[in-house]
Amino acid sequence: MTNIYAVILAAGKGTRMKSKLYKVLHPVCGKPMVEHVIDQISNLHTQKIVTIVGHGAEEVKGYLGDKSEFALQAEQLGTAHAVRQAEDILAKEDGCTLVVCGDTPLIKSETMEALVKYHQEQKAKATILTGYTEHPDGYGRIIRSQEGTVERIVEHKDASSDERQVKEINTGTYCFDNRALFETLKKVSNDNAQGEYYLPDVIEILKDAGEKVTAYQTQDFDETLGVNDRVALSQAEKIMRERINIKHMRNGVTLISPENTYIGPDVTIGSDTVIHPGTVLSGHTVIGDDCQIGPNSEIKNCRIGDHTTIRQSVASDSEIGCDVAIGPFAHIRPASHIHDEVKVGNFVEIKKSVFGKGSKASHLSYIGDAEVGSDVNIGCGSITVNYDGKNKFLTKIEDGVFIGCNSNLVAPVTVGKGAYVAAGSTITDDVPGESLSIARARQVNKENYVQKLNLNE
Repeated sequence: MTNIYAVILAAGKGTRMKSKLYKVLHPVCGKPMVEHVIDQISNLHTQKIVTIVGHGAEEVKGYLGDKSEFALQAEQLGTAHAVRQAEDILAKEDGCTLVVCGDTPLIKSETMEALVKYHQEQKAKATILTGYTEHPDGYGRIIRSQEGTVERIVEHKDASSDERQVKEINTGTYCFDNRALFETLKKVSNDNAQGEYYLPDVIEILKDAGEKVTAYQTQDFDETLGVNDRVALSQAEKIMRERINIKHMRNGVTLISPENTYIGPDVTIGSDTVIHPGTVLSGHTVIGDDCQIGPNSEIKNCRIGDHTTIRQSVASDSEIGCDVAIGPFAHIRPASHIHDEVKVGNFVEIKKSVFGKGSKASHLSYIGDAEVGSDVNIGCGSITVNYDGKNKFLTKIEDGVFIGCNSNLVAPVTVGKGAYVAAGSTITDDVPGESLSIARARQVNKENYVQKLNLNE
C-alpha cells in the first residue's frame, strides 16, 4: 500500500465571514470545519497530515492539537504557495499526497479513499476530484480528452461559450504523486493579475511535461461545498445534520422530527432509542438502547445507560446509568455520576455529585458536591449547602437516608446510614446512622395575637 500524506489548506482569513473567529474554526454541527476535514482524512490511515495555517495560527493549533502537524504561511500568496510551506515536512517522502481545503467540512473519507485508489490505478502524477452540477457558473471547468484524461482546467471567466457548457467542475481537492508535487511547485509562476501562485498551475505544468493527469468525479456534489460566508455555513450545517440524522435512523434510532433534532458528529446512540423534537446532542455523548430523550433536552459529553428517560432537561459532562428518570426541567451539571434506577425530578439541580442506585430527588432541590448513597429519598426543597463564600465542602448522605422537605445540609456534614432528617431542619453537625435529627425551633402558638394587632391599629 502506498503511503498517503495530506495537506490541509487553512491559512485564509475568511473576510467574507465577517467574523473575529478564524474562518476554518467556524463550527458545523458543533465541530470546527477544519476538524471535520482532518477527522475524515485520518480514516485513511495517513502517515502525516500537515495543516497550513496563517491568521490565527495558534487558535487552530489549540483546537487540533496532535491531530496534525503544522506549517505557517506568513503571507497569503496563493494556494500553490500555501502547499509549498509543507516542503520541509513532506518533500522527501514517497507516496501520494491529498490536498484538501479546510473549509470543505462535508467531504467524506470514502470519497477521498476512492480518489486515492483511482489515482494509483491510473498511475497518474495528479488526479483532480471533480463534481457534476447543472449550475456550474463560477467554477473551473474540467476539459477532458477523448481518452478521458484531463486536458486542462479552465476558469469560468476564461472559458469559451462551448467550454461553459461543460458541467464537470474542479472541487479544489487533489491527489498528487508527492515528489512530483513538490518538484513542480518550484516551477509555478506568479505572473498573473493577482501576483499569486495557484495550485491548478501544477496541473498545467505536469501536462506540458507529458505526465498523466486524471480526474475522479464524486457522486455527491454536496460534499464539495466550500464555506466562504455565513450563507454557505448554514447550508453545510443543514446538509451535515441531515446526513448525521439519516445515519442514526438507519442504525435503529427513532427521530420523531429529524428537522428539529440536532445531533453532533461524534454522538453514539443505541438501537430503539427515541429522540423527541427540540433535542440537542453534542460532544462525545453516548446513549444506550431503549432510551427516551427529549423533547427539548440538551445533552453534551454524557454517557447514558439503557432504558433511561430524560425530558426537557440539560445534562453535561456526566455519567448517567440505566433505568434513570430525569426531568422535566432538571439540570445535571458537570462531574456528576448518577447510578441506575435514580429519579431526578422537576427543577432539581445536581452538580459534581454521586447519586447511588435507587435514590430520589423528586423536585425543587439542589445537590452539589455530594456523595449520595443508595435508596436515599431527598425531599422537596432540600439543599446541600456546599459553599461558605470562599471554599466548597462535601456532603455525605449514606444508604437508606430519608431527608425531609425543605432541609439544609450545611457541609461538611455526614448523614449516617438509615437516618431520618425532619422536614425544615438545618443540619450543621453529623447525624448518626438510624437516628432522627430535628434541627428547627420549637413551634410556638400565640393565641388571640391577631386581636391584639387589630387593637393597636
